[in-house]
Amino acid sequence: MGISVDFCGLNLTSPIVLLSGCIGYGDEYTRIEGFSNDEAGGLILKGAYSEARQGNEPHRVVETASGMLNSIGLQNPGAKYITEEILPRQKFNTHIFANVCGSSVEEYAQVTKIFHKSSVSAMEINISCPNVKKGGVEFGNNPDLSKQVIHACRQETDKPIIAKLSPNQTNIAESAEACIESGANGLSVINTVMGMAIDVEHQKPILGNTQGGLSGPAIKPIALLNVFKVFKVANPKGIPILGQGGICSGKDAIEFILAGATAIGLGTGLFYDPMAIKKINAYISAYLKEKEVSSITDLVGRAHQD
Repeated sequence: MGISVDFCGLNLTSPIVLLSGCIGYGDEYTRIEGFSNDEAGGLILKGAYSEARQGNEPHRVVETASGMLNSIGLQNPGAKYITEEILPRQKFNTHIFANVCGSSVEEYAQVTKIFHKSSVSAMEINISCPNVKKGGVEFGNNPDLSKQVIHACRQETDKPIIAKLSPNQTNIAESAEACIESGANGLSVINTVMGMAIDVEHQKPILGNTQGGLSGPAIKPIALLNVFKVFKVANPKGIPILGQGGICSGKDAIEFILAGATAIGLGTGLFYDPMAIKKINAYISAYLKEKEVSSITDLVGRAHQD
């Protein structure tokens, strides 16, 4: 069965999008024997600021029950270096999305402008970055700040913009509406959930930054509920969702599609099984055939039906 989807006007040959931070800048993942980059509908580059960043002090990654905590600190060589040195040497037969970061509204706009001139097909706006002008509060935890960021980015590009929503807020649907009003073409739901781990022998936090983002199967129920909530405000306006958070199998992927996701993001699941893409694609195709459904689009949001 055909598993291609239309996402923000882009034709994805598979609903699977490889997530930012989990595959570096793409070429790292291609070293895996047996991997074919056209098996994924798209891949999202590691997050980029306007200037290079060293990231957080170690430790940066901790394995937890059914997941992992990461506190990389968005280490990156800067947007200009990525567009001039990294992207030209990439040979991918799939869509490449940038992941735009910023410590101010102005920086988000600047990074968007840099990527607009590159070969990327779209941009995911990481509004979970801390706002240095507001004492470190995350842009994504305040609908007004989210709105300002998306509006500023919209002025710098006509390429699709996907707002990456944080679950660490009171009302994710309100944030989704604010982003849509400001020009977002799609929504990534969700980013990681904040957590921490403690070393009981040394009696102190394990992560150098104390807290980090929890990902993996542990957050799947949270992510699924948030996709379900956001679909109610996004669907009437024709805004697609990239559902993500704990997806490791074909069954997981179908659950997210039924909850309202047009595409599904694969991240920490790749650490469990680097060849999961092929298996998930096969599962989705078999599921469509079994249910006698001609396309994934016909399944999107079906869990909302009475």
